[in-house]
Amino acid sequence: MNYKYTCLNPIADCGLANLPDNYVRTERFEDADAAFVRSAKMDDLVPGANLLAVARAGAGVNNIPHAEYAKKGVVVFNTPGANANGVKELVIAAMLLASRDIVGGIDWVKANASDPAVNKTAEKAKKAFAGTEIMGKRLGVIGLGAIGQKVANAAVQLGMEVYGYDPYLSVDAAWQLDRSVRHCKNVETIYKDCDFITIHVPALDSTKGMINAEAIAMMKTGVIVVNCARDALVNEKDMLAALESGKVRRYVTDFPNSTTAGQKGCIVIPHLGASTAEAEDNCAVMAVKEMRDFLENGNIVNSVNYPTCSLGIAVKAGRVAICHKNVANMIGTFTSILGKAGVNIDAIANKSRGDFAYTLIDTDSAIPADVVSALESSEAVVRVRVIK
Repeated sequence: MNYKYTCLNPIADCGLANLPDNYVRTERFEDADAAFVRSAKMDDLVPGANLLAVARAGAGVNNIPHAEYAKKGVVVFNTPGANANGVKELVIAAMLLASRDIVGGIDWVKANASDPAVNKTAEKAKKAFAGTEIMGKRLGVIGLGAIGQKVANAAVQLGMEVYGYDPYLSVDAAWQLDRSVRHCKNVETIYKDCDFITIHVPALDSTKGMINAEAIAMMKTGVIVVNCARDALVNEKDMLAALESGKVRRYVTDFPNSTTAGQKGCIVIPHLGASTAEAEDNCAVMAVKEMRDFLENGNIVNSVNYPTCSLGIAVKAGRVAICHKNVANMIGTFTSILGKAGVNIDAIANKSRGDFAYTLIDTDSAIPADVVSALESSEAVVRVRVIK
């Protein structure tokens, strides 16, 4: 089977090189079966009827209308963890930049570059840029996913006392954490006790603006706040007020905008978190792998709008994938249709997520077109796709 794919942003060649010859690139989004994207805004793009999936080469999917795509049976993937090390390293750099006025010192040297005695005057000027060390300080990590756990572990190695908060901490993530990371049961503990706070959660209705005047009021005077996750997580007007009052010592953000750019106490980085050659390569390879497994086998891994669901490599005579609403008796409906047609079922995988569900069915014979039509006839079915 041939597939048309498009790239809405440049995607690393090492990833695209894993697409076989039956994947043909098109520049027309409306003609694509699959789309790869990084930061391009997709809200105003109109998908064609053939679009099956979108793979984001990165973790955040705020630029993709994934909830609307779910209603169309378009599966949206991301690549959690593929850029985690790059973001982790930037967070560590952010803490160092904030605790010592390295940027101010560098700017001073640039401004005095023409002074032939700059080496001597620097010795007198440097006390204006003195700071504090991060060793022995208390770091609070909000969100212990792929990035948060790496930040926590690295900070432990740098001699920091690390507190972590994540009400949805998985068993696998917990196993990855250094045993000395203290798990907090509520985020207020981090607000009240930590010298540094770094945020690593998605931008949801429940997390947007979570760092606001109320949260800041609980924090220690002189706290340093690092945000390399999402700009929407911080109420930046409240943050500027806290910087002005001295409640917050520094605010480091990887998301430049007109609110924080050039403001006193703000260190604004031009969204460099995942901008490393290694991170871009890792994301591209992972996105292509997820897309191929979905298109060729119907398997879903790391989707943000449909559940994880897999039957492995498609080796049986037939396999059908069904996107449908998460309502009762759907499996019974599907098996009844196949049974009446004399199609023997070899295996079924069914998973749900919120309002939607996904079903994979392997059969011992090919699935006739009239059976596909019968499956599509249910009002709760969003999309039926014959894998083989």
